[in-house]
Amino acid sequence: MIQLKSQNEIAEMKRSGQLLARAHQHIKKMIRPGVTTWEIEEFVNEFLEKHGAIPEEKGFQGYKYATCASVNDEICHGFPNKKPLKNGDIVTIDMVVNLNGAMSDSAWSYAVGEISDEAKHLLKTTEESLYEGIKQAVVGNRLGDVGYAIQKYAEDRGLSVVREFVGHGIGPTMHEDPPVAHYGRPGRGLRLREGMTITIEPMLNIGDWRSKVDDNGWTARTIDGSLSAQYEHTLAITKNGPEILTALDEE
Repeated sequence: MIQLKSQNEIAEMKRSGQLLARAHQHIKKMIRPGVTTWEIEEFVNEFLEKHGAIPEEKGFQGYKYATCASVNDEICHGFPNKKPLKNGDIVTIDMVVNLNGAMSDSAWSYAVGEISDEAKHLLKTTEESLYEGIKQAVVGNRLGDVGYAIQKYAEDRGLSVVREFVGHGIGPTMHEDPPVAHYGRPGRGLRLREGMTITIEPMLNIGDWRSKVDDNGWTARTIDGSLSAQYEHTLAITKNGPEILTALDEE
């Protein structure tokens, strides 16, 4: 069931999203060779506690951490750990913030030191594909319009779109209907309505789009060892167009 949100509920979600975006701003400054994703995990726990928020991922279906930290060929759901990041790595940090019951969800991929031109192309295209999808998230469009825009943008630039993991509705719980695929056909799928709140979170690979899951039952990685990146925003569908809830106002 899809729950349409009131303006007040969307405003509360935006407060949560602003806090999440501020966390990402701090993380961006932390990313460098030698830092560990465990240090980022500890920062997020402390930052959210300081601001009266809850890391909603922690405890979800047995998941133990406040963040997902996915490095290089890991597509999503990587566990934070104490292995230092190396020059040339890319890392995606994904988190869900619960602030007084209002949810927000956002992931960003970061370059560690100097990365290859191929990795730069992956990060740039993945971020741009997110915004191509957001442009289509308007009242009256369909989810297929969102997915098609992302898929075409990525594939025109030589990258593949992960199929197994998709965006979703959000609020008042973390994962709700509808699923939001990052591929599709225009004019197909659920019609977008004012008051819907969703995540769009494309995961693009340099190589094959398919994934495999590690023995831990969580971490998905590319089947061919190629690099993967992800960018994600939470947004509200409004009569004035998509409102991104997980970007800082000054951005």
